[in-house]
Amino acid sequence: MNGVDRIVVVGASLAGLRAAETLREEGFAGSLTLVGEEPHAPYDRPPLSKQVLLGKVRAQDVGLPVRREVDARWKLGVRAVGVDPIDKRVILADGEELPFDRLLIATGTRARPWPNPDEGRLDGVLTLRTNDDAARLASLLDAGPHRVLVIGAGFIGSEIASACRERGLHVTVAERGPAPLVGALGGALGTFAAKLQRAHGVDLRCGVTVTALKGVDGRLTGAEFSDGSRIDADVAVVALGALRNTEWLSESGLAAGPRGLACDAGCRAFDMYGIVTDDVFVAGDVARFPHPLFEYQLLSLEHWGNAVAQAEVAAHNMISPGPLRRPHLTVPAFWSSQFGLNIKSVGVPTFSDQVVIAQGSVREGRFVAVYGYRGRITAAVSVNRAKWLEHYEYLIESAAPFPPGPGAADRPGPPVPVPSDVPSPRLLSHGPTVALTGHLPDRHLTLVHPEPPTIAAHRR
Repeated sequence: MNGVDRIVVVGASLAGLRAAETLREEGFAGSLTLVGEEPHAPYDRPPLSKQVLLGKVRAQDVGLPVRREVDARWKLGVRAVGVDPIDKRVILADGEELPFDRLLIATGTRARPWPNPDEGRLDGVLTLRTNDDAARLASLLDAGPHRVLVIGAGFIGSEIASACRERGLHVTVAERGPAPLVGALGGALGTFAAKLQRAHGVDLRCGVTVTALKGVDGRLTGAEFSDGSRIDADVAVVALGALRNTEWLSESGLAAGPRGLACDAGCRAFDMYGIVTDDVFVAGDVARFPHPLFEYQLLSLEHWGNAVAQAEVAAHNMISPGPLRRPHLTVPAFWSSQFGLNIKSVGVPTFSDQVVIAQGSVREGRFVAVYGYRGRITAAVSVNRAKWLEHYEYLIESAAPFPPGPGAADRPGPPVPVPSDVPSPRLLSHGPTVALTGHLPDRHLTLVHPEPPTIAAHRR
């Protein structure tokens, strides 16, 4: 198919599986190999911080549904350690080399570990990323710990805290930033999230950091904070965000770094000089891609829906000639369930300068917040009011003006915008769910080649 006989997918999770299925659905009949560092078949990660921790489902029972057989060779439990871009080979940790005509990199992320390795090895200290992590944490919670410490109040940390409180456990949440969820939703909704957690009995401590995890005989006993306070705790969950799995690409010549692997809107990876490749593609959490709705900034998304949509676009483009390739332009969306609320979002809330409560009431915990940037709608977040998100997704796609016009019967008057108060990632302990990693194009510069003055002036 267009000279493509061998495809290697590195990353055997959600994006890798959906890409493999799409390749077969679109007629690719050649050799297909999937490489995964974990020994498990692809599984679903969102339930790990929700249903698994509540004991509603076992960690080993969250496998992803397979839409169709992919007729692939699976190399599970082995890491990819390098790419030879000249001979087009993926090098594995077991010494095997996999030749390819097209390569899809979907290596995703891993949990950021506790920075002190000795403290991180204490019994009772763990992260939550894999189903093995979830099984271990669920077992610790089943044992009824005296207190659980959650370090970081992003979505994962907040969902863990919610599960602990639903189990009736004492939980302390430490967040370096001013409020929970500010890295994803900004300060305005962060204030709401802080009140929500405290109303549910969470010992929430914002504006502080954990300076030390203490232990006796190799087991966690407590923690010390930057404000001088201390607590006793027998379980500590490190929820400091994610690290993108790009280290194995350091010698590949690709544009890979701590923020991910950069690609164009068609999922083709850039090399280190910014030249687009034609045989290496990227999808999922590890990708950085431009989006025209957000001024072509490079987005890094840790969203389930984005992994699926981008993987399908990447797979299509890997086996399609240039004129038939398509861009990945899906509006980002995510959801979270915590403290009895269903939080859903479309767009990029952190790409904003103002926010307005367009519908409902924050006081009643049922509302839609709409975000804007430079007078244009860029995101909407619903709390227990998801039915309106399709309407706002259309407004985002059509670059509708901000604040939004009338559309909700329960607003007595025009909404009043307030600053969205998106913090710098440096102020957070957990990292943003969406990273805007490109240059903000406040100035549009034009490179003018030497030409007659009349032509140059006309082009300006």
